Amino acid sequence: MDEKTPFLGHLEELRRRLVVCAIAIGIGFAISYFFSKQLFSIFVLPLTKVLPADSSLIFTSLPEMFIAYIKVALIAGIILATPVIFYELWMFLAPALYQRERRYLVPFVLSSSILFVAGSLFGYLIVFPYGFQFFISFATEDIKALPSVKQYFSFAIRLLLAFGMVFEMPVVVFFMTKIGVINPESMKKFRKFALLGAFILSAILTPPDVATQLMMALPIIILYEVSIIISKGARRKKKEGSQ
Repeated sequence: MDEKTPFLGHLEELRRRLVVCAIAIGIGFAISYFFSKQLFSIFVLPLTKVLPADSSLIFTSLPEMFIAYIKVALIAGIILATPVIFYELWMFLAPALYQRERRYLVPFVLSSSILFVAGSLFGYLIVFPYGFQFFISFATEDIKALPSVKQYFSFAIRLLLAFGMVFEMPVVVFFMTKIGVINPESMKKFRKFALLGAFILSAILTPPDVATQLMMALPIIILYEVSIIISKGARRKKKEGSQ
């Protein structure tokens, strides 16, 4: 029974922190829902800007627009709650860290939040316009583009989350180096596989044109190289601290 107590304690702490995250997302959602129509207009702007004059977004079921506003508010709520989410994640992992490593709390929360938002903005501002332009280019005089709100949301949300998570690579590498899971030598060794994985991932997540795929693959490659440098610095500090 004593051996199970620490495990049950961790589960209880995880539950508490998940509840805090859910409350933070709920508050962010409540705030965002008041601006859901404005947020919706901003969210679909990359597509509406490239649509022909005789085309527009459509919805094919009665509750579809209501659900779209809910989704927009939920996404905005998650973004607003990002600092709280990363803070709770850090506090859950903190007991496994050395005392000197716990001082990274503020840099971890700030860098994780900034990188996630930066990745999402990169997808929204850079990749979306070119990707949607590629799709709309197939429209002709006889074939009009009438994209569905539901389909647009499922596609756009997937891309935004993918870019946000990809931009977290430097932070993940830093702490994985700290706990000894990876090192810069192993990252250099697997560089060619990382390059291949970057293009495979971009081919899966982005539209099937070379320009858009490069827009996702190149940031992944750059972030991988930056992560190698970060891994070197993290290991050097780890050695100095142990000495």
